[in-house]
Amino acid sequence: MLDVDVIADPRAAMVALDPVRSRLLDELAEPASAAALAKSVGLTRQKVNYHLKALQAARLVEPAGERRWGGLTERLVVASARSFVVSPAALGAIAADPARSPDRLAASYLIALGARIVREVGDLWTRARAADKDLGTLAIDTEIRFASAADRAAFTRDLTQAVNALASRYHDEAAPGGRAHRLVIVAHPTPSSRKDA
Repeated sequence: MLDVDVIADPRAAMVALDPVRSRLLDELAEPASAAALAKSVGLTRQKVNYHLKALQAARLVEPAGERRWGGLTERLVVASARSFVVSPAALGAIAADPARSPDRLAASYLIALGARIVREVGDLWTRARAADKDLGTLAIDTEIRFASAADRAAFTRDLTQAVNALASRYHDEAAPGGRAHRLVIVAHPTPSSRKDA
């Protein structure tokens, strides 16, 4: 089972977003039978089987063996991942695209960058898994509390200079066999758990 999987197929996204099927996916963090799921979610076994067939067709669940129960054999299934992200690719032409956002300081641009990351890395990771290869990535996630807007502006200036210096030191346009990498650095206020924030 994957920790996270990216859903790029619009039909699979529709299946995963259905409230009943989403609940079944949550229940299927561990292998379970249709009968056990029916009891857990309060549906008939026939309805659970109907939803399981749709989830299996969308490759969101997979067989997890069988279990003998009295004189019967129950088929077990499990979610194919612990959690899922729907790729903007599932939205086709209407998906967020940073190229359509002229203001690089706008929240909409930041959201479009995040969407592009999900779309591009999700696709690369799917192809890497199919080829039984690793995908080299880097992520840095930290939190900074600025004392003032002036400090935030100074940090932005210093970070920009540092990134530009590193990029010019390591970028080699003519390197044979080199591979371009996308670097995205974002900053946004940390969400507050307070309702008034």
